Amino acid sequence: MERADSEGSNSTSVTGPELEALALLEECEAIKHGHFLLSSGLHSDRYCQCATLFEQPDNAARVAQLMARRLPRDLHVHTVLTPAIGGILWGYELARALGCRSIFAERKPGEPFTLRRGFHLEKGERVLLAEDVITTGKSVMELVPLVEAAGAQLLGFAAIADRSKGAFQPGPPVHALAKLNFVVHGPEECPLCQKGLQLEKPGSR
Repeated sequence: MERADSEGSNSTSVTGPELEALALLEECEAIKHGHFLLSSGLHSDRYCQCATLFEQPDNAARVAQLMARRLPRDLHVHTVLTPAIGGILWGYELARALGCRSIFAERKPGEPFTLRRGFHLEKGERVLLAEDVITTGKSVMELVPLVEAAGAQLLGFAAIADRSKGAFQPGPPVHALAKLNFVVHGPEECPLCQKGLQLEKPGSR
């Protein structure tokens, strides 16, 4: 299996749960290989699409159990809150593994996230924010005001994969099963472009 960490980390620096998560992402082809245009405008030879992982409920349950075992035992999560639409399945499975409630926030284009469908947070509620893949962390960070406005307690962030290369450090703990250090290039110096490989634009946006 090709290592998802493209900066050369070896197995001695990767924990058992991370190795298992990476193997699962590769096994279900959530880590895609090719020539991709990222939302940042940069190019990469790999892309992580966790929607592929969630095609099979058994995979979803497996990765959620991995995260449940990785989280601190004294976290005592009351609610997992995720951004729609990409984080919904991840948040649901993680909440199932933790034995707590799952809700999601939605937004219209150009507007902030809001809680709809009767969802709400209570003062003092212990909330874990979840996102399947964190790159900049922008979407999941937009949920923080909802937690703060309710007087709830933000416990941290939970992601299947952190692709921020350490740039996402919001203050509260970030729990990620796998860290994906994909090599990226600007369009002008992209070796894949120079080879004439077809450029794909993945993602949901």
